[in-house]
Amino acid sequence: MDETKYWVWLNMVFGTGNHRIWEVMSFFRTAEKAYLSLSSESPIVSLNENENKNVHGVTLQRAEVFLENCAKHGIGTVAFTGNDYPAQLRHIYNPPSVLYYKGNISCLKNEFTVTAVGTRKASAYSLKAAKEICSELSARGAVIVSGFAVGIDLASSMAAADIGRPTVCVMGCGVDVDYPRQNFSYRDTILSAGGVFISEFPPGTPPNSPNFPKRNRILAALGKATVVFQAGAKSGSLITANLSAGQGREVLCLPPADIFSGDYAGNVKLLRDGAIPMYDASDVVECITGRKNQPAEPAAVKRGAELFGGDKDDASAEAFAAFDVPDSTYERAEEKHRDNNAAELPDDLTDSQRSIANELADGPKHADELSRALDMDSSALMTELTELEIFGVVRSLPGKMFELIR
Repeated sequence: MDETKYWVWLNMVFGTGNHRIWEVMSFFRTAEKAYLSLSSESPIVSLNENENKNVHGVTLQRAEVFLENCAKHGIGTVAFTGNDYPAQLRHIYNPPSVLYYKGNISCLKNEFTVTAVGTRKASAYSLKAAKEICSELSARGAVIVSGFAVGIDLASSMAAADIGRPTVCVMGCGVDVDYPRQNFSYRDTILSAGGVFISEFPPGTPPNSPNFPKRNRILAALGKATVVFQAGAKSGSLITANLSAGQGREVLCLPPADIFSGDYAGNVKLLRDGAIPMYDASDVVECITGRKNQPAEPAAVKRGAELFGGDKDDASAEAFAAFDVPDSTYERAEEKHRDNNAAELPDDLTDSQRSIANELADGPKHADELSRALDMDSSALMTELTELEIFGVVRSLPGKMFELIR
């Protein structure tokens, strides 16, 4: 029996990625039984005021219409109990209960998957390594998994697609959203090569900054190993690498081109912490096929959960267009992270992004004021501000005001 509509209903009630779904499901054998109980007059599970309101405000028909609209736009859906649900995700902390995808999700049934990560602002050395190693891995039958960001992510995925091999792009927004804009032209090539774009966020969900650390647990889990090509001291790639280790995956790291360069400080840290040095594709192949991956220890899984904030409520409620769910847990986690790193900017910022951050150093400013001060087109400015929000560098305020996070 296809239970997708019931899983979608649960997401509409509790919010995408909310761990409460799994607390509720611990009382039921199927999503249908969960729906029947929760929507009855006497549910066996206690609900808070907001959840109770959503249970009575969201109809099953609405979930059915939502799925029909997904199908009309060529967007596939697979629930946790579906045959095409990736096996790699079934045993991680807070697995996505529903995935949305465009393309060939069956490529994730391959036993040889590699997650490739690295900085957006990569050096020629790191880009060359990513292209050559991922191309050879793909030729040997691997499926490359990336976050589809500019830089290392795109180079890794296109290394596979350019030789007609599938690649998996894990999105921090809806799979139909044009983000990152500069990468959108590569989508057709990836799909034509048998690849897939997947997301736990419903179609239409914008690239909100809390989505990306949450997305990283999926990115880390889909690969049997994670390879890091270039990471600075504050690179988000380190989060994915830590999550991979916490999930029992091997982590490999490209030796830095320059051990004295801050651009490779993350590589140095990972290698010191026990990551496997990666000199060519054979190192990755041997790591995956020659060593048995050990299941993650409970403590490691807990550490991984803390990294991405497993308690966060729905970041994509607007896509369901029914209710707003607070981001309080993620906000607390983000503020703790910012307190520890207040004086430093991420390594991956472009010159334009650093100019914006410097302009905001004196206090909050309106987007129009920033546009004039930096002589920057308003649409380009908003794109850069979105990236800066994702990095946790700036915060948007009411009335198109923005401030630097200290």
